Amino acid sequence: MALMATTRTKLCRFLTSSLRPGYFNGSIRPDPFYRSFSSPSVAVAPQRQRDPMGVKDYDDYRRSRYGEITHKALLVDAVGTLLVPSQPMAQIYRERGEKYGVEYSEDEILNRYRRAYSQPWGKSRLRYVDDGRPFWQYIVSSSTGCSDSQYFEELYNYYTTSKAWHLCDPEAEKVFMALKKAGVKVAVVSNFDTRLRSVLRALNCDHWFDAVAVSAEVEAEKPNPTIFLKACELLGVKPEDAVHVGDDRRNDIWGARDAGCDAWLWGSDVHSFKEVAQRIGVKI
Repeated sequence: MALMATTRTKLCRFLTSSLRPGYFNGSIRPDPFYRSFSSPSVAVAPQRQRDPMGVKDYDDYRRSRYGEITHKALLVDAVGTLLVPSQPMAQIYRERGEKYGVEYSEDEILNRYRRAYSQPWGKSRLRYVDDGRPFWQYIVSSSTGCSDSQYFEELYNYYTTSKAWHLCDPEAEKVFMALKKAGVKVAVVSNFDTRLRSVLRALNCDHWFDAVAVSAEVEAEKPNPTIFLKACELLGVKPEDAVHVGDDRRNDIWGARDAGCDAWLWGSDVHSFKEVAQRIGVKI
């Protein structure tokens, strides 16, 4: 009993400290292309020093309560965690826009993009509705000064191809197959328009997942807990039996915890999907 009380105390301290607003040092990630603003993202986040705040104690607590397999489901963020743009957004906008008369530099495109994205999007609480075309037409024309419909279609379609994206973790397929073999269900949870399904097919990874919860279809964007609850519903699990992994503290970690899910920050709590599986209790 004393051991359990100590474990609970450490767990509470761990969760409380990681939820403090002061631990979020940076602006909210504004959209799926945020990490492509300046340079392509690295394939896997750099290694970290062992967390001193009781991660092992927390994992042991989960095992003491739920067994060797600590979670019945894994929810995964898409952009920034599962996949990243292969080239900086501003570079793509400039290079493909030259033949349509785009003259802005990449820095100018980036700055105009940020300004456009920070503005309220009409009266809608959602940026990504269905295929997101009206929103992205506004972003592209605001960023580049070009409203040519052919230019927009070229950009829009480019971001459904395998050339535009690559997977963050080269071992992802092996890990997801092992998780599914162990009985752990897997879903993607993403703020994205309906093109996400085409992107997953283009990268030949759509079959890795038991469900896909896209904000444009669910009509709720992270950190709204509704999208996490929908993912759990699609998988047939309770929120407390799921863990979500994502790279944005506000959208992914706070949002998932508000829904009642466990949550690990990609690049901090975990750095590869192999590490995710090991923490869940699945050997790779």
